[in-house]
Amino acid sequence: MVAAGARLTYATQSNHLWFSVVLVTSVVATIYQLYWDFVKDWGLLNPNSRNPWLRDDLILKNKSIYYLSIALNVVLRVAWIESIMRFRINSVETHLLDFFLASLEVIRRGHWNFYRLENEHLNNVGKFRAVKTVPLPFRDADSDG
Repeated sequence: MVAAGARLTYATQSNHLWFSVVLVTSVVATIYQLYWDFVKDWGLLNPNSRNPWLRDDLILKNKSIYYLSIALNVVLRVAWIESIMRFRINSVETHLLDFFLASLEVIRRGHWNFYRLENEHLNNVGKFRAVKTVPLPFRDADSDG
């Protein structure tokens, strides 16, 4: 949130101070987001795993796909650099670049979702947490006689 607020402020007040604030907050936010993606959501980067820097249980047989996915996620996560570097020349290219970056974000989120669901599935099946019904936090009015 701080990085997004800094970017909004930099859009209205373009100076070296706000550029530095945007750069620092965006780098910190990106590193935190990458850590959360890989370790918490995907369950990867486990140094003690029998699959080096992955997790013990993998659905895909080819381990190189996981390493490629880590690299791809890093590349797609740093697309924010364009928002402060402004690689734009004219208004037509601005709209095309915005469309291209939005498309990359859709691809990144779909990519992230696959590994997130894979990790959740492996954790649920491995710990036998799969259930058919979830109890609701309120009582049924018909059963109060």
